Amino acid sequence: MINAIMDVLNRIDDVMYYPVLIIILALAGLYFSLRTRFVQLRLFGEACRLIVEKPKGEQKVSSFQALIVSTASRVGTGNIVGVSTAICIGGPGACFWMWLMCIIGAASAFVESTLAQIYKRRNKDGSCYGGPAYYIEEALRLPVVSVLFCIFLIATYAVGFNLLCSFNLQSSFEVYSFYDGTLTPVIVGLILAVTVGYCVMGGGKRIIKLTEKVVPFMGIAYVLISLVIIIANIRNVPHMFALIFRDAFDFRSIFGGLAGSCMVMGIKRGLYSNEAGVGSAPNASASADVTHPVKQGLVQTVSVYIDTILLCTATAFMCLSSGTAYNKEVSGAMYVQNAISTVFGKAGPVFITAAMVLFAFTTLLGNLYYVDNALIYLNGKKEPSKRFMTGFYIVCIIVIFAGALMEMSFAWTIADITMGFMTLINIPCCFVLSKQVFAALRDYEKQKKEGKDPHFRAADIGLDTSVLSFWK
Repeated sequence: MINAIMDVLNRIDDVMYYPVLIIILALAGLYFSLRTRFVQLRLFGEACRLIVEKPKGEQKVSSFQALIVSTASRVGTGNIVGVSTAICIGGPGACFWMWLMCIIGAASAFVESTLAQIYKRRNKDGSCYGGPAYYIEEALRLPVVSVLFCIFLIATYAVGFNLLCSFNLQSSFEVYSFYDGTLTPVIVGLILAVTVGYCVMGGGKRIIKLTEKVVPFMGIAYVLISLVIIIANIRNVPHMFALIFRDAFDFRSIFGGLAGSCMVMGIKRGLYSNEAGVGSAPNASASADVTHPVKQGLVQTVSVYIDTILLCTATAFMCLSSGTAYNKEVSGAMYVQNAISTVFGKAGPVFITAAMVLFAFTTLLGNLYYVDNALIYLNGKKEPSKRFMTGFYIVCIIVIFAGALMEMSFAWTIADITMGFMTLINIPCCFVLSKQVFAALRDYEKQKKEGKDPHFRAADIGLDTSVLSFWK
């Protein structure tokens, strides 16, 4: 029975990504890139400058704060385990396709985040909120599609990603001698579920604050450790690049096995990691207090680069430069731990496990933040009752515990499918509404040329202000 279910899920997963999602993501990303004249590269310096721009009010959310929220949700176990899995199953060429989709996907991130800003709403306290559900409902007049998007978002972040995150964490303990295939996953899953449950139920505020402060330093430390390993194996770097590009353009590797090819694995794991075009980051982008929607769209392109070009590449280079053997048997945390052990010995795997613990914890909390927004939308844009939320969080805690006990293939397949459905809804909607983004970008650049700090007026780009809640 379980095997039959897995066969069905795998077939759905295979068709969804090859050819459907690969074609949609590539065409949409290229279209957005060409129509904006590669805004994700052309205005990269401007995007970096905007990160430190302060909001108008003291209590407002800055571009930097919105960037941190979206980056925190992107940066997680996928940066370690996802990249490792892509290399071990798809081959080193997966890195190239991951980079390519990152650059192209950054244009999609720009479009979706700009749209979230244009159609954001204002709370009574002056703060803002929004996301794909709101621009689908208000701009396209498709409330049923908005509801479907929220349902898939909940399925993705409360089920798919939480199952996978929990599994990824427990898999980082497999390299230790004390690991027991039956008992260890239960213990790790139980501790993780109880800790997350304690925090989302209203307690653990100190734990959350401490983790939020530690995780950025852990991310920096992770990149520095990767650099140490790359430098220690500097002689292998030319061979590493040759391996990546040779495999990336080896047609047997690209199309071999389809679902397990370097191209498909690179796109899958890259999308899972940076979430460009998925429709999650716009929920955070809408909260930023900026004078022009394009500002936050530009800022979000930086988040995609931080995730993929910096952190995912750090994992890939650390592993491939070490010369450590890669195959399906070591896919996941084990491959990364084997690589780091070549320089740091027994301390290496411990560092990876510590990073996984912190990344997993913040990812799980970030996932539930997005889910809360979706539940509010489904509840008539009002917060659900405490009783309902308590019951919902209990279900989420059970899912987190169950994830630690699952097989790798099942956890990845569920996450891929639910994320795929979100993307299949969000990208076409962004395409239909993209002319508004292009007009907003032209308006922004026109004001910049005039030496102004761009301020947005919806009427200036021909938008009907009656459908907008924030901009008039």
